[in-house]
Amino acid sequence: MSTSPPTRIEQTSPIELTLTWPDGTLSTMTLKLLRDECPCAGCKGEVILGKVYKPALLPTFTPGMYELVAIDPVGSYGIQITWKDGHHTGIYSWEYLHLLGKDRGNGNE
Repeated sequence: MSTSPPTRIEQTSPIELTLTWPDGTLSTMTLKLLRDECPCAGCKGEVILGKVYKPALLPTFTPGMYELVAIDPVGSYGIQITWKDGHHTGIYSWEYLHLLGKDRGNGNE
């Protein structure tokens, strides 16, 4: 599945990010959701040679972890979010962001 990039990404409130997709649909997601669903190996784990390695359990809250510092494009396939607590290793593909919005009933398809 290939999803086109959003035409607009905007922080619409201190706690929400809204993506406007080429077909005009909107996906509004909380920053908490985006951080909690960070796709990096440190947050979600990884699969190596068919074996799943889960990340170590870390503190459930660190100051600034739900505060957005920057959003940077990554190639033509997604964005990398930098959080106030310094975390910045997750790359959110357009497909992943589309699914996050769709799964939460935020106006996608």
